[in-house]
Amino acid sequence: KGSSAASDVYKRQITRSKVSMSERESMEYDVVIVGAGPAGLSTAIKVKQLAAKNNQDISVCILEKGSEVGAHILSGAVMDPGALTELIPDWKEKGAPLNTAVKEDEFLFLSETGSRKTPHWLLPDCFKNDGNYIVRLGEVTKWLGEQAESLGVEIFPGFAAAEVLYDETGAVKGVATGDMGVSRDGSHSPHYQPGMELHAKYTIFAEGARGHLGKQLIKKFNLDHDRDPQSYGIGIKEMWEIDPAKSKPGLVIHTAGWPLDADTYGGTFLYHLDNNLVVVGMVVGLDYANPWLSPFEEFQRYKTHPSIKPYFENGKRLAYGARALTAGGLLSLPKVVFPGGALVGCDAGFLNASRIKGSHAAIKTGMLAAEAIVTALSANRQRDVLSDYPIAFENSWLYEELNKARNFKQWFKKGRTVATIMTGIEQKLFKGKMPWTIHRTKADHECLKLAAEMPKINYPKPDGVITFDRLSSVFISNTNHEEDQPIHLTLKDETVSVNVNLAKYAGPEQRYCPAGVYEFIKDDTGADKLQINAQNCVHCKTCDIKDPTQNIIWVTPQGGEGPVYNGM
Repeated sequence: KGSSAASDVYKRQITRSKVSMSERESMEYDVVIVGAGPAGLSTAIKVKQLAAKNNQDISVCILEKGSEVGAHILSGAVMDPGALTELIPDWKEKGAPLNTAVKEDEFLFLSETGSRKTPHWLLPDCFKNDGNYIVRLGEVTKWLGEQAESLGVEIFPGFAAAEVLYDETGAVKGVATGDMGVSRDGSHSPHYQPGMELHAKYTIFAEGARGHLGKQLIKKFNLDHDRDPQSYGIGIKEMWEIDPAKSKPGLVIHTAGWPLDADTYGGTFLYHLDNNLVVVGMVVGLDYANPWLSPFEEFQRYKTHPSIKPYFENGKRLAYGARALTAGGLLSLPKVVFPGGALVGCDAGFLNASRIKGSHAAIKTGMLAAEAIVTALSANRQRDVLSDYPIAFENSWLYEELNKARNFKQWFKKGRTVATIMTGIEQKLFKGKMPWTIHRTKADHECLKLAAEMPKINYPKPDGVITFDRLSSVFISNTNHEEDQPIHLTLKDETVSVNVNLAKYAGPEQRYCPAGVYEFIKDDTGADKLQINAQNCVHCKTCDIKDPTQNIIWVTPQGGEGPVYNGM
């Protein structure tokens, strides 16, 4: 729209993509998968397992934008091993890194100075973790990658899928990786390499929540027609080494309440791993109303609670990260198939917010998609609609699980007290088989109210011991981007940032971003200007989701860049 520098970069990226198409080389596969997370890897593993069983030769490749498999994986995480057992029954013998079984569950309601523990017998089943494991999901993902490669799957880390390719009928025929070595002004540096096209009979998108290409596909094929708007949360997480005397491997603690207000969806987790490690985090629903709210500062404040702070005293913070997650559940689930491909895992929204779990759903949906793919290839089909996949989902235990939790997020729009009571009624009394359904009508970016209408929140300064600032946090996320490249956080119209976001909402991007990417500064004339520090970006996608004007568009940077979470 505008003539701004950011808008020009946005236009150059589109033009460069069209120009460089003639330079691209292409590779052919039966199946191309975008994203080497649990969903994408499980899809690949199951395809190869079924191919071996049927004496078929099916070629499978996975593109992963992270520098290595698992580099961009961030999750709590307590893992339900059920789907993994279906995929790889002998996972224990094969050394899967599920080493810390859950031994104890605690659910606390926090006030500013106190806490109230919910009796175990009163907890709904969705909050119980018997038989589950506390894992570092990045390590589990790396192990899944090894299993996939042992079956003949080709994995290309460091290559970001930047564009969906279509054939003459409009079906998805594959993806193209982004060009490498493009300078900030759009020119080609001496290290320039054009992207590669990967063509497939079926292309599976497993990018995680708010996938860059998945978002485009949902719009192009109108996959979310007649569905509730998707809802998201931002998850912020740290890993600590704590005093051995305070370590309780297998302890799972969840909290609700303080520091969030009663109208804001969210909660926290604190999980005790082995080797004196704990992971601690907070999820804040991105449908919050107050533009003065900062999820990052709320999380830092949480660690100062009298019931929580003692765990971190005399400890050391080791790692930090942030990632958006889908929370809309079954009612927000888009149609998952389209000509030539499918969405799996969190790219579609298969996360059970009531259980705070998504990895088991990612693995299961990958398996279901794989079964549909192999059936289609066995019949010499290609680039049609994999209708067997959604049918199999609707007949699976995962559908039943998500259906029981379908109202969970919706109740929170009526406040924490109502949500707590109704969750108890639905999950304890009705066992998830309630005769009613609650719908949402607003997308997260539509929920923000004007700054003048909402109370300001004064956050304490970090002490550098228990609480920290954004920049020191980004530093330990091992995030890196080459600075001389087009900014991957693009603006449709640069004037909107100041004239609308700053003027009406007090510049919420400088608070909802957990990495210090956005800041308002004065230019040479003294006028306000939005500065984008793209090199800080941890790829959480929060800006793409929460921006009230939907002016910020997250696109892929060069492959291999971003955070390196080292088993978070």
